[in-house]
Amino acid sequence: MTTTTWLVTGARGLLGRDLVEELAADPNATVTAPSRAQLDITDPTAVRAAVAGQRVVVNCAAWTDVDGAERSERAATAVNGTAVRHLARACAEHGALLLHLSTDYVLPGDTPRPYPEDASTGPVNAYGRSKLAGERAVAELLPHAGYVVRTAWLYGAHGRNFVATMLELAARQATLDVVADQHGQPTWSRALARRLAVLGRAALAGRAPAGVYHGTAAGHTTWYGLAREAFRLGGLDPERIRPVGSAAFPRPAARPTYGVLGHGAWPRAGLPPLPRWEVQLAEAMSTPAFAALATAARASTDRGATFPSPA
Repeated sequence: MTTTTWLVTGARGLLGRDLVEELAADPNATVTAPSRAQLDITDPTAVRAAVAGQRVVVNCAAWTDVDGAERSERAATAVNGTAVRHLARACAEHGALLLHLSTDYVLPGDTPRPYPEDASTGPVNAYGRSKLAGERAVAELLPHAGYVVRTAWLYGAHGRNFVATMLELAARQATLDVVADQHGQPTWSRALARRLAVLGRAALAGRAPAGVYHGTAAGHTTWYGLAREAFRLGGLDPERIRPVGSAAFPRPAARPTYGVLGHGAWPRAGLPPLPRWEVQLAEAMSTPAFAALATAARASTDRGATFPSPA
């Protein structure tokens, strides 16, 4: 079987590291995984050189600071929009496929129904606008070889994320106030990495049409529901989680209240949607990284730690 060359940008991030590990297990894949210092995707000359000779490019690099984007939209768009245009143009020049990671934040998030892949966009913050610029670049320059994979509420072993933060706080606080009026689909980065590898192979084989795919878990919950389930799976008391409204945590950037995505594109590519969020979380919690965090939190509780009173 012919070896396939893959370029993974953002390879040192939460999703990128999982994807590189997934592809490394494929004997028919040769993976190039530059760090940010090795490849600046805002540099079109560097991007063109990096893409040369690659068959599949997966762009996991992004400006992910949502509130920071509100203060520095031009800088966020340089990474999430203009740099994606550089990648798409280089892929078009060299005949490579591009799998680009995007977000539910390109959608308005104001309807109580899952958004299909062809739903009208309408971001409510600068981060969403910057990511939408990237989506449009892929659609314009790679109509037959560009794949936009929107994900959301991503957590994993290789970076800061909500699930890890909740478990860390469980060792220090008796109770945690968690937002209960934002709805989304918690998605394990390892599960998404597996699906990206499958999608890339299906695209190479001509089985997966180009376009938008929603790379989020099936089902949906709230941040409150996710925290409770993580506590339950970690052997902690879910009643320590208390529901609050978004107003309790004012942020510079507005958040969509309903970021639930539909998954109609996967069956059209002959692929099933990702598993339900509860299934993904259970598997993730059994891995060493999350199991260690849960063990530390339980140990703190078992020692009868004196927690500070909530502010």
